[in-house]
Amino acid sequence: MKQLMFEEDQQFWFETLRLFGHAAYGGSDFGEVLAAASTVTPGDYDSWHDAYRALADRLYAEAAEAGPVTARDLLLRASTYYFSAEFFLHGDPADPRIAAAYDRSVECFLRADVAEPVEIPYDGTVLRGFFYRAPGEGPKPLLIAHSGFDGGAEELHYLGAAAGASHGYHVLTFDGPGQPSAVRREKLLFRPDWEHVVTPVVDFALELDGVDPARIALLGVSLGGMLAPRAAAFEPRLAAVVAVDGVYDAGSAVMSMLPWPREEIVRRARAPRDEEFDALLAAGREASPTLRWACDHGRYVLGAATDREFVAKYLEYTLEDGVAEKITCPVLVCEAADDLFFGGSQETEPRRLYAHLNAPKTLLTFTAEEGADAHCHVGAQRLATGRIYDWLDRTL
Repeated sequence: MKQLMFEEDQQFWFETLRLFGHAAYGGSDFGEVLAAASTVTPGDYDSWHDAYRALADRLYAEAAEAGPVTARDLLLRASTYYFSAEFFLHGDPADPRIAAAYDRSVECFLRADVAEPVEIPYDGTVLRGFFYRAPGEGPKPLLIAHSGFDGGAEELHYLGAAAGASHGYHVLTFDGPGQPSAVRREKLLFRPDWEHVVTPVVDFALELDGVDPARIALLGVSLGGMLAPRAAAFEPRLAAVVAVDGVYDAGSAVMSMLPWPREEIVRRARAPRDEEFDALLAAGREASPTLRWACDHGRYVLGAATDREFVAKYLEYTLEDGVAEKITCPVLVCEAADDLFFGGSQETEPRRLYAHLNAPKTLLTFTAEEGADAHCHVGAQRLATGRIYDWLDRTL
């Protein structure tokens, strides 16, 4: 689709479209986002923060005087805008604006009372998330959902969780290591062996009343499109896995910007010093708003001291070496026709994952004609959600 705003800054446009899309399930209002975005200076992270912090604060204050239903709606939108306000600030993890906005975002979501908060035992601590119970008697299928590189459990409300009940599914969302509540509250950083995260979540899910143990599916969003299949390769209790969108090798998003083969990138990224590599990354940050943001956020959630160390760690997030081939449950691989991060070639990351699967598999492509060609189909959430649940119905 044509970029309607921030024509020189793909990352700002993508995040704006992401906010527009949340309107489908009450997480934003189009006019509010448009008005806030119109005040943002392209490429200026402080300007972005100030615009969405001011919008969120205004709705938060209005909710205090509103009736119960209106207050719920205001709080859901405020939660989204507070989260967006701190989104670009992670280059300096000590920035007090990060915690201030994030804490208020979670407070608003909890006060909206749209799902039951849960704490899932994990490695001596807990993973935080939400449980959505479908109405009716008897055991029902369960969709476990997690986000990826930068999304959180609260945002999953607008990416399929809120729709679960009407489709007859319980939904359990959670933040794993590296994701918002885990990295902020428990200081848990990302790990590529995601089965060690999902297995205790499945253990927890099996103790929930009304869950059919034979119909548990896992959905991962964005980088979760690599993490969820990774977990499915080693967790036999999953009946299906959904990758939104599919990722075979997450490092491809970085490697496409560098002039060396993968083996050399790995070697140089791990080296004690490499001034040429550092200079390339510095130049890349100047030229690409997406690389600038990815390196800043990546250092934060992977515990890297430098951009090059972030690259070294991020290259570990892959389904190579026969991992994808180990999956035995049915897999839905979603693909965006114009993916900002994992497209741009004939052999997109979703198609690479699809080609390596031995399990029953479906490739579902979303297009510009549908308004759904952006990464994870932001802006077309109802379309994507409906198709995913219909696939789950046929599969489970």
